[in-house]
Amino acid sequence: MPTLNSLATRLSLLFALVSVLLLGSIGTYLYHSLTREIAWRDDQMLHGRLERMEALLYDGESIAMLHQRPQLYANMLGNHDSLLWVIDNQGQVLIEVNPSNLPVPDLPMTTTVRFNDTSGLIPARLAWHTLEQNGQPLTLVAGKLLNERNQMLAAYQFKLWIALIVGALLAFLLGWGVSRQGLQPLRRLAEQAARIDIRQLNHRLSVAGETEEISRLSQGLNRMLDRLEEGFSQLSRHSADMAHELRTPLTNLLGQTQHTLRRDRSDAEYRQVLESNIEEYERLSRMIDSLLFLARTESPSHTLPCEHVDLGELVTQLCDYFEGMSEDDDRTLVNHSHGSVVANRDLLRTALANLIANALRYGRSGTPISISTTSVEGQIELHIHNHGPAIPPEDLPRVFERFYRCDPARSGVAGSGGLGLAIVRSIAQWHQGDVQVESNNQEGTTFTLTLKSNDEA
Repeated sequence: MPTLNSLATRLSLLFALVSVLLLGSIGTYLYHSLTREIAWRDDQMLHGRLERMEALLYDGESIAMLHQRPQLYANMLGNHDSLLWVIDNQGQVLIEVNPSNLPVPDLPMTTTVRFNDTSGLIPARLAWHTLEQNGQPLTLVAGKLLNERNQMLAAYQFKLWIALIVGALLAFLLGWGVSRQGLQPLRRLAEQAARIDIRQLNHRLSVAGETEEISRLSQGLNRMLDRLEEGFSQLSRHSADMAHELRTPLTNLLGQTQHTLRRDRSDAEYRQVLESNIEEYERLSRMIDSLLFLARTESPSHTLPCEHVDLGELVTQLCDYFEGMSEDDDRTLVNHSHGSVVANRDLLRTALANLIANALRYGRSGTPISISTTSVEGQIELHIHNHGPAIPPEDLPRVFERFYRCDPARSGVAGSGGLGLAIVRSIAQWHQGDVQVESNNQEGTTFTLTLKSNDEA
């Protein structure tokens, strides 16, 4: 049953509307064309009737003789809707054929044939002109009643309305059938999509044998399903990684506390256990803070303030902050950065601090860490380079995922709990920028943070 919520019904209504407009335009054109054609033929007939009457008068018949035989002209006209008057210059009617008893028309004298429609209860079309007969002006008037013409046009108009209504109805029914048939690929696509749920995200929509539009729609939906599947996979991995990261300190806390409570211990031993627990609590706190930070930067509830940030000055401050850590490992921080960007200073400091800390953590002892900038097409690229073990190629696409570590053995290393690089990527994306990594055994590892320069911001 067609409903207004159905696309097929809406298309059918549009087909019907277009058909009404098209048929209505054609019917109006035909109606007016027929009206003009009939009017032209009537005018030609009246003009010819005036010419025949004029010829008859010039054949020598006197007005008196013509006046004595009016039936002759009635028989000559031959139908009941014809009119004829011959009027002298005094306005006296010499000859009259007037079956409808219309009043004698008051017409101006003219030597050329003129036409006019009468007004009143009985409409008529008149043609007249003035000639001289034996030195006397005579006005010849020929007419035709319009009742028959109007009835014929009214019947024709009624048939046009019937044709218009029937045509619109047929257009709606045919359009509905064609639309239903044409929309079958969409229904098949909807049926396929309805069978895909969270447990079957690996299923894809079939595009074989479909039209170009449906194929492109299916391909777009399949790409969306790819992104959804990848997103759910990452969410599942993040959940598993988060459970693992949280379980380790909680297990340590629970096991150490249970072991301590098995027997009475000295105050020093209790103090040692509490101090050890504090370390695990701090680790949990840092992890929770990082997760909350990611949530705020990935879906900010308000616009964070931005300002002009001098990269050279900011990197210098961070180098001073990490100087003690680098000297302990016989490392040096080399700052070649310059330029400025429009960014949130605190977020940008956090991103750079995480990148420098990562370089210090995984770089080889005794090697420098270089920090430099380059300008490329209105953007500033900030490079943090360190010499250390290369990241395997299969791990490069995943280093910015939450809790992901290339070396599982380093999962216990203190820090951001595997969230540092994920935080960097989130901050870069919040600033409409990007972060990438390149790594090989010959040149080491380089992280590149790309932001809009101050001139383009």
